[in-house]
Parts: sequence; C-alpha cells; structure tokens
Amino acid sequence: MIQVEVAYALPHDQKIVKLKVEEGCTVYEAAVRSKLKDHFPEIDLNSAPMGIFGKAVRNPKGELIREGQRVEIYRPLLIDPKAARANRAAKVKAEKKAAD
Repeated sequence: MIQVEVAYALPHDQKIVKLKVEEGCTVYEAAVRSKLKDHFPEIDLNSAPMGIFGKAVRNPKGELIREGQRVEIYRPLLIDPKAARANRAAKVKAEKKAAD
C-alpha cells in the first residue's frame, strides 16, 4: 500500500484527503476512492481535468500514482486565461487614460 493525497478546491472551500491505495492505482481511481464527490457533488470525475502536484495529467484513467503524490482535481475554467489577461490589461489601460 502507498499513501497519497487527493485535493479539490473552490474559492471558498477546499479539501485534501489522505488515503492508502494499492500500488498500480491510477490517478482517476485515487480520485474516486477519496470520496471528494460526496463533499463536492458538482465534480464530474469522468470529465474533470486532473493533475499531480500542479502538472496536468492527460489520461487520469491510465496514469499511475506513486507514493506521496497529490492528485488534484481541477475546476472547469470560467474564462480563458488569455482573455482574462487581455481584460485586465484593457482595464489598466482605461484607468490610466482616465487618470491623464
């Protein structure tokens, strides 16, 4: 058995679950066994992006987890990061122009 963690976070709530799984357990299986879906019913483990220590995993059902790793279940993006940066830059530019 190996010890791993599974994490999920919202802006106002987060939970990290420590669990023991057998060697050969996948990222997806660890997420299911964490029972985080009971605490966060909005999680769709079949489609939610997942990663290990902040690095995205392309195939959670095929990627094996190792001792001490932390599986992270990611929320869907509300806005594309490039669009968010462009919006912030436009806002700063508008504020600077208004101050001149």
